[in-house]
Amino acid sequence: MKKLIIVAMLLVVGTLSLFSVRADYPEFTELVKKASPAVVNIRTTRAKVDRFEGLKEQDVPEMFRRYFREMPERQQPGPGAGSGFIIESDGYILTNNHVVDGADEIMVALSDRREREAVIVGQDPLSDLALLKIEGENLPTLEMGSSESLEAGQWVVAIGSPFGFEHSVTAGIVSAIGRSLPENNGNYVPFIQTDVAINPGNSGGPLLDLNGKVVGINSQILTRSGGFMGLSFAIPIDVAMEVAEQLKDKGVVSRGWLGVLIQRVDRDLAESFGLDRPAGALVTQVFADSPAEDSGLREGDIILSFNGKIIDLSSDLPHLVGRTRAESVATLDVMRSGKRQEIAVTIGKLDDGSLDPRSNSSPSAVNGNRIGIDIVDLKDADKRRLDVGKGVIISQVYAGPARDAGIQPGDVLTDVDGEAVTSVAQLERLVAALPGDISVHIRIVRNKLPQYLALKVPVM
Repeated sequence: MKKLIIVAMLLVVGTLSLFSVRADYPEFTELVKKASPAVVNIRTTRAKVDRFEGLKEQDVPEMFRRYFREMPERQQPGPGAGSGFIIESDGYILTNNHVVDGADEIMVALSDRREREAVIVGQDPLSDLALLKIEGENLPTLEMGSSESLEAGQWVVAIGSPFGFEHSVTAGIVSAIGRSLPENNGNYVPFIQTDVAINPGNSGGPLLDLNGKVVGINSQILTRSGGFMGLSFAIPIDVAMEVAEQLKDKGVVSRGWLGVLIQRVDRDLAESFGLDRPAGALVTQVFADSPAEDSGLREGDIILSFNGKIIDLSSDLPHLVGRTRAESVATLDVMRSGKRQEIAVTIGKLDDGSLDPRSNSSPSAVNGNRIGIDIVDLKDADKRRLDVGKGVIISQVYAGPARDAGIQPGDVLTDVDGEAVTSVAQLERLVAALPGDISVHIRIVRNKLPQYLALKVPVM
């Protein structure tokens, strides 16, 4: 009998525990009812497209040119679809730029099935944001939250129109914050990563916290199938609202500019520069006539903080610089030659132009050295073609330290352990003088883009 009573008690306790767990599970019903009226469906159409749009006819293989010529000169494409949400009661709507970019007509469907034609107030491709305007008064709006206070593990909810299914609701948690996707948005958006199910049509819709406040704008997914695979990314609302305010006021967005190329600091580079752990943004190039050059920032400096904010990953720096007002003075904490120092820099304004000069070369010479490379002196013609002012050209890489470090034929080696390389003979002396079994940092220029590598010096 005692055993039966104990078993019964255990069952009761287990059942109560189960109800307790269920009671702790978030309830989204009221949140969705409150937020949904301000979420809109966006449909776009492009009235006409050229058959060779975006291409030069001579760039299209002949076998395909005939196919294009046989097509009607103009064709009517299918509509695009996305989501958005009302941020002001007189009809201002925030969405993704890629939802409306290139559209000839934008139709916004409200939650009560009314439709309004929208006009574009402003677009910002770097953040993938667009501000729209429809006619209306006393429209429902969403309350803005703060993405700065988000933490991994928080519950979040998405509302949008995946595959055209309007006002679909999905939920999940924040997987990480401050994610950089270098192949997108020029690295100017510190994305919120979530496991919320996002699919085509969700783009531009709100990401909400459990208070129903907007913390992000669902922007893209990482997928191999074209559909959701557990990784979705949202633009932080703090970033989005800064962009929206500028688009409303001026129609364009101004961003801060420092004028450097940077790279990630890995464990080997950290050791070679005297850091106790990998951190910061390593400056690989300082552009001429830039704020960085004017401030005295140098190649080989490691930026450890920007205006007091720690730079753990190099990708943190563009986010911070881009959000800084032009002409304001920022303070950089920099590691230079093993010592920390502060540098004040007056931030410039980012232009639309791209500093991306690239070319290729394949010089040849034979001159082996201790680290396993053949090198040749730079001639004046090489310097002009490769757009470098110093260094030696690497013609061949053998098995050994150089290959392990990632050096490739055609690279221009410009610095070894912080000392500029001026000639083959001088490099030989530098390399011969290095103590064995240590890591040193070297600077190379590859296709006109500089970067630092950590090289393990062999014991002689």
